[in-house]
Amino acid sequence: MKLVNVTNSHRKLVNKQLENTDAHFVKVYSEGNTTVVYSEAEKHVEILILNQKRAIRKTETNEILKFFLRRLPKELIEKEKIETIEIKGITEISIPLSQALVRN
Repeated sequence: MKLVNVTNSHRKLVNKQLENTDAHFVKVYSEGNTTVVYSEAEKHVEILILNQKRAIRKTETNEILKFFLRRLPKELIEKEKIETIEIKGITEISIPLSQALVRN
């Protein structure tokens, strides 16, 4: 799986996420018909996986989760509290963090 950063093509989506949620960092990735919205807030990370053409496969979800877990500090991730919500064509993964990702 190769996720391509397409954030610049989704400026409205990114701005809405930043304005209407507690996120301070948002990126959008694409892999064919699958779109991934990655957002970081102070104490959690949210990953939204969307595909309007088909259901999202469990293997796809696992690969995307691994991709982003590798980019987060291991000591901050509360793995036992990771939650996944699956609806046809949409999967949301919530990763709670033990402390703030960004320190002021």
